[in-house]
Amino acid sequence: MFSHVMVGVNDLEVSRKFYDAVLGTLGVPPGVANKNRYFYRSPTGTFAISTPINGEAACHGNGSTIGFVAASPEQADAFHAAGVAHGGVSCEDPPGYREGPTGRLYLAYVRDPDGNKLCVLHRPPKPAAAQ
Repeated sequence: MFSHVMVGVNDLEVSRKFYDAVLGTLGVPPGVANKNRYFYRSPTGTFAISTPINGEAACHGNGSTIGFVAASPEQADAFHAAGVAHGGVSCEDPPGYREGPTGRLYLAYVRDPDGNKLCVLHRPPKPAAAQ
């Protein structure tokens, strides 16, 4: 459905270090520079950070969340820990399993240095009887 997701940032190098760290925990290579942007490419999509081209300050979207897929709860925890260690702030409930209408999910939330809310999600495989 999406070709890419891009968020605005105010300090490109601070944000590059943050995203290199958190996306690195998911196996995504460091960002590739292109003018006032960095692009993070994986086999399933592209994520980018950019200083706003209109010269105004970047701001986060209130009520917005960008979700990334984790292969395991441990990978989600590593993403969350890397985010906090690189200038992010933990938000929502602590990392852990949640039960919901779509089943059991492992979620961890962190805000980047500009306040963009990120979620890393691990969806455990359903038991054979439930498939």
